[in-house]
Amino acid sequence: MGKRLIPQRRGRGTSLYRSPSHRHVDDVRLPALSEGTAVIKDLIQAPGRTCPLAVLDLNGRTDYQLAVEGTKVGQTIKIGGTEIVAGNITQLSKIPEGTLVHNVEARPGDGGKFVKTAGSSGTVVSRGDKVVVLMPSGALKEFSPDCRAAIGVIAGGGRGDKPLAKAGKNVHTLRSRSTAAFKTKGVAMNPVDHPHGGGSHAHVGGPNCQKRTASPGQKVGFLPPKKKVKK
Repeated sequence: MGKRLIPQRRGRGTSLYRSPSHRHVDDVRLPALSEGTAVIKDLIQAPGRTCPLAVLDLNGRTDYQLAVEGTKVGQTIKIGGTEIVAGNITQLSKIPEGTLVHNVEARPGDGGKFVKTAGSSGTVVSRGDKVVVLMPSGALKEFSPDCRAAIGVIAGGGRGDKPLAKAGKNVHTLRSRSTAAFKTKGVAMNPVDHPHGGGSHAHVGGPNCQKRTASPGQKVGFLPPKKKVKK
């Protein structure tokens, strides 16, 4: 029998492929408050994240939010309301068209699911029964007007300007995100390691399109497109 594929090993969730949650600072969810204020006490680096975090004093307790470009220590963050200032959190129905937002909720009250990487932001395009947001990918996505979002662009957008320079540094950087630094092609492996392995040179050696009902050990290469259903 052959060996398990790397995606199969990742699926088992062993410590090698699991993100080290004990290093993560916080889950970073939007505060469960309809109205309120908070003060930024500090800006910290968070392992496993591409952006820094802002430490907030929220009614006497510590809360963590994604740091926003232009914010600073001592700044007051408002939750709810209609004031459009970088770092504030409010409903999409109260944010004017053309405003840059991030950490957008998928459903009202879920704490934020979209646009959470460093340097990214979405743009409010239109408001009505649904609020349309231009996502960083270029797609237009509809949200409930009651969904909340934070104003501004997430800090840390220049993280890619400085090269890592060494392979070892890249390995340690990606390890905190449970991401492999290097990936070996299947055609470069031995037959025992991958269905595409073996041969006198790097070639697949057969069809590289598998059926969707194939077993996990065979499901490598390309999958056929889904059948188009006439509506």
